[in-house]
Amino acid sequence: MLSDLGKTLDVAREDRALLDEACRLTDRLADSLVTNGFARHFVPTRWGGGAGTFTALLDAVSLLAETCASTAWCAARYAAHGRLAAYLPEDGQQEVWGDGPDVCVAASVVPPQGSAVPVDGGWRLTGRWRMASGVDQADWVLLASWAPADGDASADGDAPGGATEHRIFAVRRSEVKVLPTWRPVGMRGTGSNTVEADVLVPGHLSFSLRDLARVQPHAARCHTVPFPLVAALIFAAPVLGAAEGALRSWWDEQAARTLPDNAVAAQQQVLARASAHIQCARLLLERAAQRADHAVVTPVLVAENQRDVVVAVELCGAAVDEIFRTAGSRALDEDDALQRHWRDITTARAHGTLKFAPAAAHYADALRTARAAEGAR
Repeated sequence: MLSDLGKTLDVAREDRALLDEACRLTDRLADSLVTNGFARHFVPTRWGGGAGTFTALLDAVSLLAETCASTAWCAARYAAHGRLAAYLPEDGQQEVWGDGPDVCVAASVVPPQGSAVPVDGGWRLTGRWRMASGVDQADWVLLASWAPADGDASADGDAPGGATEHRIFAVRRSEVKVLPTWRPVGMRGTGSNTVEADVLVPGHLSFSLRDLARVQPHAARCHTVPFPLVAALIFAAPVLGAAEGALRSWWDEQAARTLPDNAVAAQQQVLARASAHIQCARLLLERAAQRADHAVVTPVLVAENQRDVVVAVELCGAAVDEIFRTAGSRALDEDDALQRHWRDITTARAHGTLKFAPAAAHYADALRTARAAEGAR
């Protein structure tokens, strides 16, 4: 279903200016993402979902991002958050998907924010959570806070010994207030606004971050891979598509120009270098998605996926930076397609999940640990 994107691409093309103005998706564009199956992509099959693959999501999101990276970002997040919601207890999943799998779930889960205090039957959740992409059109929101470990609290709400855990709570969109705080330079249409809540959350609508490591019996592959293996990949998919769109936009304009002989060689070199970097990025991300779909998971494999994803994003960013610098004055117009892609990629690269240094450190640590284990045998 994700491959049938024709109508969504048309709507995204028509509504791009509205997204930039309102700093959120249009309702009809959000509806189109649901129709295309993004919300149900990772929902378990027992609820009517697709329990789909990471490769299919990468292909669909990157294609969509060639036209509108904001739309693609929300599509990817709706899919990813459906996967997270599958770790709710069975009663919680029933509440979210009992009427069908086409449920849009927004989230603000990293870092934990707000406050969670155990109460009879659940939790009192209060505070504000930043950057919940696509929240305006969501049905549910996943919000994370540090909470007393295992819900075991003393009378003043503190866990014995101060033990806490990263806990995630599912809240109906109708129970929270959305504050229009999202006015960025790029990715303007993602509507990554702040959420304010003061709600009681039943225990069956909560799970801890460590639950993401548990393997569910008879679960589909997408529900058995560790969260760190795929988290960055889903954020990187819109960057890849935006880079491919930027390259196409730049070359369409360049090919129509008549350049002096001394400028032709420089143009050719930019084209060759940028296109090679973006193609390398696609190969890295496709390999990361295939690992997530099929490979035997080890700590080194997780670290390799993180390494490859952030390097792919760096390659895309460097390529688009170069072609933007060579585009001339036409790219200074805020309505220019190349500038839009450049702004979107620059904004997406600021996301903490796509930073190179943590991925590099994790990769080095994983290799050291693996080699130490080999030496001990």
